[in-house]
Amino acid sequence: MPRWLNRVADRVADHLGGAVDAVDAALDRPSSHSDPPWHMPDEGDPHTRTWMAFGASKKIWGSRLLPLVQRNLVSIAAAIAQFEPVTLLVRPEDVGTAQALLAATNAAGVTLHPIALDDLWVRDYGCVFVRRGPEVAGVDFNFNGWGEKQSCGRDGAVAAAMCKAASVAHLTTDLTLEGGGIEVDGRGTAIVTESCVLNRNRNPKWTRADVEEELAFLLGIRKVIWLPGIKGKDITDGHTDFYARFASPGVVVAALDNDPESFDYKVTRTHLDILRHATDAAGQRLHVVTLAAPETVRPQWRHDDEFSAGYINFYACNGAVVVPQFGDPKADEAARSTLQQLFPTRRVVQVEIDGLAAGGGGIHCATQQEIAR
Repeated sequence: MPRWLNRVADRVADHLGGAVDAVDAALDRPSSHSDPPWHMPDEGDPHTRTWMAFGASKKIWGSRLLPLVQRNLVSIAAAIAQFEPVTLLVRPEDVGTAQALLAATNAAGVTLHPIALDDLWVRDYGCVFVRRGPEVAGVDFNFNGWGEKQSCGRDGAVAAAMCKAASVAHLTTDLTLEGGGIEVDGRGTAIVTESCVLNRNRNPKWTRADVEEELAFLLGIRKVIWLPGIKGKDITDGHTDFYARFASPGVVVAALDNDPESFDYKVTRTHLDILRHATDAAGQRLHVVTLAAPETVRPQWRHDDEFSAGYINFYACNGAVVVPQFGDPKADEAARSTLQQLFPTRRVVQVEIDGLAAGGGGIHCATQQEIAR
């Protein structure tokens, strides 16, 4: 009998004769776990490789953005490949396009892996790599198109395919979330947005306690810092990796939106207040550093309300931090300088990602780390 069904049976036995809706609620809640927990390392810990997906399509991105997005993806892959191998998932029919762009950028260290895809956001639909002792596994968090907002039949199968390709165990769960919706410090602390994980379009009837119990087993989380996030303003319902990231245990880089007309103006200030008063799993207060969004972007995007210009969505790979730049010299340099101070042993590499930003995403959204064995 599956673990989750055991838990339902226990609750039925305990409350026999009680309300039927209590049983219905139990069906959507996490299992109890008797096995030792898994552990998700900090992103900055050593990687075996980075996974990306050359998955943009004309249907989703349109003919104007598609070529730019594809170039952006290859630029990011080439930047990361200077420091660690990259496996680029690609539709069989797009292999030639990917090969040509990689050749044009002289990108070495990028391996193509043909697979059916819907879109490019492998952070969200790919497996989350974890370890338990010497064993490495991948968690499949049931990607459902950000609350059934986008068709995702192909992307929903990628987590299992990644586990198979990486020769690791495939871990399943009843919890639905995306990789961009959770940030960890590798020491038992996570930052999670309620607007995403507790949203009824992902996890109806789950409570904070239910989510915390499941994350304790799957990722080794002992303390969750809950941020409210914001629903309905973007397809993700407010992913954590656009609001707050760990630079190291106890050190958080937080977004600060200084545009009073932005929907993120108030929520980033609310998040800062929460983070500055929060403690981590070790009971230590967090040191919070802010990264302000650029005040301007390149001319063609200045009136694009969907353009996501922010520096929090960086990616830490072996020996480097890959960061966006948006054409605002002052803000771009401030972000580079701040991150260089926070990651003194790494090289900060800035990449132009305007196509991805026009689609509401960034570098972290387009990458997923495979932890070193």
